[in-house]
Amino acid sequence: MARIVMKFGGTSVADIGRIRNVARHVKREVDAGHEVAVVVSAMAGKTNELVGWVRDASKAEGSNFNVYDTREYDAVVASGEQVTSGLLALVLQSMGIHARSWQGWQIPIRTDNAHGAARIDEIDGSFLIKRFGEGQVAVIAGFQGIGPDNRIATLGRGGSDTSAVAIAAAVKADRCDIYTDVDGVYTTDPRIEPKARRLAKISFEEMLEMASLGAKVLQVRSVELAMVHKVRTFVRSSFEDPDAPGMGDLLNPPGTLICDEDEIVEQQVVTGIAYAKDEAQISLRRVADRPGVAAGIFGPLAEANINVDMIVQNISEDGSRTDMTFTVPSSDLDKALAVLDQSRGTIGFELVQHDTGMAKVSVIGIGMRSHAGVAATAFKALSEKGINIRAITTSEIKISILIDGAYTELAVRTLHSVYGLDKQ
Repeated sequence: MARIVMKFGGTSVADIGRIRNVARHVKREVDAGHEVAVVVSAMAGKTNELVGWVRDASKAEGSNFNVYDTREYDAVVASGEQVTSGLLALVLQSMGIHARSWQGWQIPIRTDNAHGAARIDEIDGSFLIKRFGEGQVAVIAGFQGIGPDNRIATLGRGGSDTSAVAIAAAVKADRCDIYTDVDGVYTTDPRIEPKARRLAKISFEEMLEMASLGAKVLQVRSVELAMVHKVRTFVRSSFEDPDAPGMGDLLNPPGTLICDEDEIVEQQVVTGIAYAKDEAQISLRRVADRPGVAAGIFGPLAEANINVDMIVQNISEDGSRTDMTFTVPSSDLDKALAVLDQSRGTIGFELVQHDTGMAKVSVIGIGMRSHAGVAATAFKALSEKGINIRAITTSEIKISILIDGAYTELAVRTLHSVYGLDKQ
């Protein structure tokens, strides 16, 4: 017998038919004698609909701006998961399974007070463990908890993944299965490179880089939690036949295992290629080079919650001036330019330039720690394809390259091939 947390995303519970299919996955694990908790997202498209209602309701007459109480935002958008959890519990009951739905505040999942983007502070697993002892399947509304103000607090978009991993850590689950519309983590996006391969295993660190650099399989904070608490996490497809051979394998079910790198016997130099489109590049020209200038630029941007990524600095020959180039998401470009304009007197730059339509392509692999020449291979391959590199950042296990967005697919396919990821 094992203790398993199963999480199902919005596409997996998009309608009653799919909820019935999810219930079959749950029943398979219950019939095998396992203790099971299920975490669910809102039905596909429902959260967007609820957010739209919030914006319509909060817009002042004659105004084009949305300013709303985030506490009420949370009260509205959290209802999507509440509906799904109740429906799945009802379907499970109709199949003869002892199931009950629970909201985040009933567990309780305690969060901080950052409504709309709350972080989990604590989960007492004793409530769920007691339910396991009673033979109950707990169906839990993901994406939500309860803040210090005793109100529902949501965890931000994609927060149901985080809910599931946090619950798995709290109850010391043997594994956490994240069911989605793909059957695992691939070496790159199969829509761009048909030769992309599903990975049997990937380390927490690699998955964290993949998620933060553009891969949409898992939410970044869920991977962080899994790494900190060493929660073995499987990415699986909810659309596979629940009763197909191997689906009930306790140790190695179909999908991709995200685990500690010690579990990966044969480590590849490069594990995968990730990409993120819609990056914008900002360049501040002829900035006075003096102590505190970087803080003067990036401090106000941080205060405006603008995520700055790749940073390149070029200092003039006499050391008196510097050019500062960095990237932000294209959606934040206008806000970033407005912040910089307000800080112009403090920063002291002469000119600001910007480009949109950039893309960031990243090469990721824990094997890069012990192998030289990985970066040189990427630069040479892109050069041979006529792809100009605008900026580069590196870490121990990744290289990120900024290029013109029009070359994204060519760059991904080129790098996927040059590192042999298209070969078995």
